[in-house]
Amino acid sequence: MDYGKLFSLEGRTAIVTGGAGILGRHFCRALAAFGANVVVCDREQKACDDVVQTIGQEQRSGKAIGITCDVADPGSVDAMVATVLARFGSCDILLNNAATKGADLKAFFASAEDYGLDAWREVMRVNLDGMFIVARAVGKAMIAGRRGGSIIQTSSIYGVVGADQRIYEGSEYMGVRISNPIVYSASKSAVLGLTRHLATAWAPHGIRVNTLVPGGVGSGQNDRFAANYSARVPLGRMARAEEMPGAVIYLASDASSYVTGQCLIVDGGLTTW
Repeated sequence: MDYGKLFSLEGRTAIVTGGAGILGRHFCRALAAFGANVVVCDREQKACDDVVQTIGQEQRSGKAIGITCDVADPGSVDAMVATVLARFGSCDILLNNAATKGADLKAFFASAEDYGLDAWREVMRVNLDGMFIVARAVGKAMIAGRRGGSIIQTSSIYGVVGADQRIYEGSEYMGVRISNPIVYSASKSAVLGLTRHLATAWAPHGIRVNTLVPGGVGSGQNDRFAANYSARVPLGRMARAEEMPGAVIYLASDASSYVTGQCLIVDGGLTTW
Protein backbone atom coordinates (compact mmCIF):
# COMPACT_ATOMS: atom_id res chain seq x y z
CA MET A 1 0.00 0.00 0.00
CA ASP A 2 1.41 3.37 -1.04
CA TYR A 3 0.00 5.56 1.71
CA GLY A 4 1.63 8.61 0.19
CA LYS A 5 -0.86 8.51 -2.68
CA LEU A 6 -4.02 8.22 -0.60
CA PHE A 7 -4.79 11.92 -0.90
CA SER A 8 -4.00 12.25 -4.60
CA LEU A 9 -6.87 13.40 -6.83
CA GLU A 10 -5.00 13.04 -10.11
CA GLY A 11 -7.28 12.15 -13.02
CA ARG A 12 -10.48 13.08 -11.17
CA THR A 13 -12.92 15.87 -11.86
CA ALA A 14 -14.45 17.89 -9.02
CA ILE A 15 -17.51 20.13 -9.23
CA VAL A 16 -17.75 22.83 -6.56
CA THR A 17 -21.02 24.77 -6.26
CA GLY A 18 -20.68 28.13 -4.58
CA GLY A 19 -17.13 27.83 -5.85
CA ALA A 20 -16.42 31.57 -5.81
CA GLY A 21 -17.63 32.09 -2.24
CA ILE A 22 -15.76 32.63 1.01
CA LEU A 23 -15.06 28.92 1.49
CA GLY A 24 -15.68 27.77 -2.07
CA ARG A 25 -12.66 29.50 -3.57
CA HIS A 26 -10.40 27.79 -1.03
CA PHE A 27 -12.01 24.43 -1.72
CA CYS A 28 -11.38 24.87 -5.45
CA ARG A 29 -7.74 25.82 -4.98
CA ALA A 30 -7.13 22.89 -2.63
CA LEU A 31 -8.75 20.32 -4.94
CA ALA A 32 -6.61 21.61 -7.80
CA ALA A 33 -3.51 21.47 -5.61
CA PHE A 34 -4.08 17.75 -5.12
CA GLY A 35 -4.39 17.17 -8.86
CA ALA A 36 -8.11 17.34 -9.60
CA ASN A 37 -9.68 19.04 -12.58
CA VAL A 38 -11.92 21.64 -10.94
CA VAL A 39 -15.23 23.04 -12.15
CA VAL A 40 -15.96 26.32 -10.38
CA CYS A 41 -19.73 26.84 -10.31
CA ASP A 42 -21.36 30.07 -9.14
CA ARG A 43 -23.96 32.61 -10.20
CA GLU A 44 -21.59 35.09 -11.89
CA GLN A 45 -19.12 34.19 -14.63
CA LYS A 46 -16.57 36.81 -13.61
CA ALA A 47 -16.43 35.46 -10.06
CA CYS A 48 -15.87 31.94 -11.44
CA ASP A 49 -13.21 33.19 -13.84
CA ASP A 50 -11.34 34.97 -11.03
CA VAL A 51 -11.01 31.68 -9.14
CA VAL A 52 -9.95 29.86 -12.31
CA GLN A 53 -7.31 32.52 -12.92
CA THR A 54 -5.96 32.13 -9.39
CA ILE A 55 -5.68 28.38 -9.83
CA GLY A 56 -3.85 28.91 -13.12
CA GLN A 57 -1.38 31.29 -11.50
CA GLU A 58 -0.64 28.66 -8.87
CA GLN A 59 0.41 26.28 -11.66
CA ARG A 60 -1.63 23.30 -10.50
CA SER A 61 -1.53 20.04 -12.43
CA GLY A 62 -5.30 19.88 -12.83
CA LYS A 63 -7.32 22.05 -15.19
CA ALA A 64 -9.96 24.50 -13.99
CA ILE A 65 -12.99 25.94 -15.74
CA GLY A 66 -15.78 28.24 -14.55
CA ILE A 67 -19.46 27.61 -15.28
CA THR A 68 -22.37 29.78 -14.21
CA CYS A 69 -25.15 27.78 -12.63
CA ASP A 70 -28.34 28.40 -10.67
CA VAL A 71 -28.40 25.38 -8.38
CA ALA A 72 -32.15 25.73 -7.81
CA ASP A 73 -32.91 25.53 -11.54
CA PRO A 74 -32.90 21.91 -12.78
CA GLY A 75 -32.29 23.00 -16.37
CA SER A 76 -29.28 25.08 -15.38
CA VAL A 77 -27.86 22.21 -13.32
CA ASP A 78 -28.40 19.64 -16.07
CA ALA A 79 -26.66 21.93 -18.57
CA MET A 80 -23.72 22.38 -16.19
CA VAL A 81 -23.32 18.63 -15.71
CA ALA A 82 -23.54 18.02 -19.46
CA THR A 83 -20.78 20.59 -20.03
CA VAL A 84 -18.58 18.92 -17.43
CA LEU A 85 -19.06 15.47 -18.98
CA ALA A 86 -18.33 16.82 -22.46
CA ARG A 87 -15.15 18.52 -21.27
CA PHE A 88 -13.72 15.98 -18.83
CA GLY A 89 -15.65 12.75 -19.42
CA SER A 90 -16.66 12.16 -15.79
CA CYS A 91 -17.84 13.70 -12.54
CA ASP A 92 -15.86 12.07 -9.72
CA ILE A 93 -16.24 14.55 -6.87
CA LEU A 94 -19.06 16.90 -5.97
CA LEU A 95 -18.70 19.54 -3.30
CA ASN A 96 -22.33 20.57 -2.85
CA ASN A 97 -21.54 23.87 -1.20
CA ALA A 98 -23.81 26.65 -2.53
CA ALA A 99 -25.93 28.54 0.00
CA THR A 100 -27.61 31.92 0.31
CA LYS A 101 -28.71 34.52 2.84
CA GLY A 102 -31.27 35.87 0.39
CA ALA A 103 -31.52 39.38 -1.02
CA ASP A 104 -32.69 41.09 2.19
CA LEU A 105 -30.36 40.66 5.17
CA LYS A 106 -32.87 42.11 7.63
CA ALA A 107 -35.48 39.59 6.49
CA PHE A 108 -32.90 36.80 6.71
CA PHE A 109 -31.99 37.68 10.31
CA ALA A 110 -35.59 38.14 11.52
CA SER A 111 -36.71 36.41 14.73
CA ALA A 112 -38.44 33.03 14.53
CA GLU A 113 -41.81 34.44 15.58
CA ASP A 114 -41.70 37.09 12.87
CA TYR A 115 -39.98 35.11 10.10
CA GLY A 116 -41.51 35.76 6.69
CA LEU A 117 -42.52 32.92 4.41
CA ASP A 118 -41.04 34.65 1.36
CA ALA A 119 -37.63 34.88 3.04
CA TRP A 120 -37.97 31.25 4.18
CA ARG A 121 -38.71 30.01 0.67
CA GLU A 122 -35.96 32.09 -0.92
CA VAL A 123 -33.31 30.54 1.33
CA MET A 124 -34.72 27.01 1.20
CA ARG A 125 -34.79 27.20 -2.61
CA VAL A 126 -31.00 27.30 -2.63
CA ASN A 127 -29.90 25.74 0.66
CA LEU A 128 -32.06 22.63 0.39
CA ASP A 129 -33.80 22.41 -2.99
CA GLY A 130 -30.59 23.36 -4.79
CA MET A 131 -28.54 20.85 -2.86
CA PHE A 132 -30.97 18.07 -3.78
CA ILE A 133 -31.16 19.12 -7.45
CA VAL A 134 -27.37 19.17 -7.83
CA ALA A 135 -26.87 15.90 -5.95
CA ARG A 136 -29.54 14.23 -8.09
CA ALA A 137 -27.96 15.35 -11.37
CA VAL A 138 -24.37 14.55 -10.42
CA GLY A 139 -25.33 11.29 -8.73
CA LYS A 140 -27.11 10.17 -11.89
CA ALA A 141 -23.97 10.95 -13.91
CA MET A 142 -21.79 9.06 -11.43
CA ILE A 143 -24.05 6.01 -11.59
CA ALA A 144 -24.06 6.07 -15.39
CA GLY A 145 -20.28 6.44 -15.50
CA ARG A 146 -19.76 3.40 -13.24
CA ARG A 147 -16.73 5.01 -11.57
CA GLY A 148 -18.25 5.63 -8.16
CA GLY A 149 -17.46 8.97 -6.60
CA SER A 150 -17.46 11.17 -3.54
CA ILE A 151 -20.15 13.71 -2.71
CA ILE A 152 -19.49 16.20 0.07
CA GLN A 153 -22.30 18.45 1.26
CA THR A 154 -21.67 21.57 3.32
CA SER A 155 -23.80 22.00 6.44
CA SER A 156 -23.02 24.01 9.59
CA ILE A 157 -22.66 23.53 13.31
CA TYR A 158 -26.20 24.90 13.49
CA GLY A 159 -27.35 21.87 11.59
CA VAL A 160 -26.04 19.82 14.54
CA VAL A 161 -26.68 21.96 17.64
CA GLY A 162 -28.87 24.89 18.57
CA ALA A 163 -27.41 28.39 18.59
CA ASP A 164 -26.16 29.95 21.81
CA GLN A 165 -28.08 33.21 21.58
CA ARG A 166 -25.63 34.96 23.92
CA ILE A 167 -23.13 34.99 21.05
CA TYR A 168 -25.35 37.43 19.17
CA GLU A 169 -25.65 40.14 21.83
CA GLY A 170 -24.37 43.30 20.15
CA SER A 171 -23.35 41.36 17.03
CA GLU A 172 -23.58 42.73 13.51
CA TYR A 173 -22.84 41.55 9.97
CA MET A 174 -22.25 44.22 7.32
CA GLY A 175 -23.98 46.74 9.56
CA VAL A 176 -27.06 44.59 10.20
CA ARG A 177 -27.97 43.20 13.63
CA ILE A 178 -27.60 39.44 13.38
CA SER A 179 -28.86 36.24 14.96
CA ASN A 180 -28.86 32.63 13.87
CA PRO A 181 -31.95 32.53 11.61
CA ILE A 182 -34.43 29.69 11.97
CA VAL A 183 -34.32 29.03 8.21
CA TYR A 184 -30.55 28.59 8.36
CA SER A 185 -30.77 25.99 11.14
CA ALA A 186 -33.62 24.17 9.42
CA SER A 187 -31.91 24.08 6.03
CA LYS A 188 -28.55 23.00 7.40
CA SER A 189 -30.16 20.28 9.55
CA ALA A 190 -31.93 18.97 6.45
CA VAL A 191 -28.57 18.57 4.73
CA LEU A 192 -27.65 15.90 7.28
CA GLY A 193 -30.77 13.86 6.49
CA LEU A 194 -30.24 14.24 2.76
CA THR A 195 -26.66 13.04 3.15
CA ARG A 196 -27.62 9.94 5.14
CA HIS A 197 -30.33 9.00 2.67
CA LEU A 198 -28.08 9.35 -0.36
CA ALA A 199 -25.23 7.54 1.38
CA THR A 200 -27.33 4.41 1.79
CA ALA A 201 -29.17 4.72 -1.54
CA TRP A 202 -26.01 5.11 -3.61
CA ALA A 203 -23.56 2.93 -1.69
CA PRO A 204 -24.20 -0.01 -4.08
CA HIS A 205 -22.88 2.22 -6.88
CA GLY A 206 -19.66 2.99 -5.05
CA ILE A 207 -20.71 6.57 -4.31
CA ARG A 208 -19.82 7.90 -0.88
CA VAL A 209 -21.81 10.84 0.55
CA ASN A 210 -20.64 12.79 3.58
CA THR A 211 -21.23 16.14 5.24
CA LEU A 212 -18.69 18.83 6.05
CA VAL A 213 -19.80 20.77 9.13
CA PRO A 214 -17.81 24.02 9.48
CA GLY A 215 -17.78 26.19 12.57
CA GLY A 216 -17.91 29.97 12.36
CA VAL A 217 -15.56 31.57 9.85
CA GLY A 218 -14.75 35.26 9.96
CA SER A 219 -16.53 36.93 7.03
CA GLY A 220 -17.60 40.49 7.86
CA GLN A 221 -18.95 40.15 11.39
CA ASN A 222 -18.11 42.92 13.85
CA ASP A 223 -15.52 42.60 16.65
CA ARG A 224 -18.21 42.01 19.26
CA PHE A 225 -19.42 38.91 17.45
CA ALA A 226 -15.87 37.59 16.99
CA ALA A 227 -15.17 38.04 20.71
CA ASN A 228 -18.46 36.45 21.79
CA TYR A 229 -18.06 33.52 19.44
CA SER A 230 -14.40 32.93 20.31
CA ALA A 231 -15.28 32.76 24.01
CA ARG A 232 -17.62 29.86 23.18
CA VAL A 233 -14.91 27.85 21.37
CA PRO A 234 -12.36 25.65 23.22
CA LEU A 235 -9.62 26.73 20.79
CA GLY A 236 -10.51 30.32 21.60
CA ARG A 237 -11.04 31.79 18.13
CA MET A 238 -13.08 31.70 14.94
CA ALA A 239 -11.96 29.53 12.05
CA ARG A 240 -9.94 30.77 9.11
CA ALA A 241 -11.31 29.87 5.69
CA GLU A 242 -8.10 28.08 4.74
CA GLU A 243 -8.59 25.65 7.66
CA MET A 244 -11.57 23.95 6.00
CA PRO A 245 -10.13 22.46 2.77
CA GLY A 246 -8.07 19.78 4.53
CA ALA A 247 -11.27 18.03 5.58
CA VAL A 248 -12.59 18.27 2.02
CA ILE A 249 -9.47 16.67 0.57
CA TYR A 250 -9.79 13.82 3.06
CA LEU A 251 -13.44 13.19 2.18
CA ALA A 252 -12.83 13.54 -1.57
CA SER A 253 -9.86 11.18 -1.68
CA ASP A 254 -9.15 7.50 -1.16
CA ALA A 255 -7.99 8.37 2.35
CA SER A 256 -11.68 8.14 3.31
CA SER A 257 -12.60 5.18 1.08
CA TYR A 258 -14.54 3.46 3.92
CA VAL A 259 -16.29 6.62 5.16
CA THR A 260 -19.86 7.39 4.10
CA GLY A 261 -22.96 8.92 5.67
CA GLN A 262 -20.85 10.81 8.20
CA CYS A 263 -20.53 14.38 9.48
CA LEU A 264 -16.99 15.74 9.74
CA ILE A 265 -17.22 18.64 12.19
CA VAL A 266 -14.48 21.29 11.94
CA ASP A 267 -15.42 23.77 14.66
CA GLY A 268 -12.51 24.27 17.06
CA GLY A 269 -14.37 22.12 19.58
CA LEU A 270 -17.52 24.28 19.91
CA THR A 271 -19.92 21.33 19.75
CA THR A 272 -18.07 19.46 22.52
CA TRP A 273 -19.35 21.90 25.17
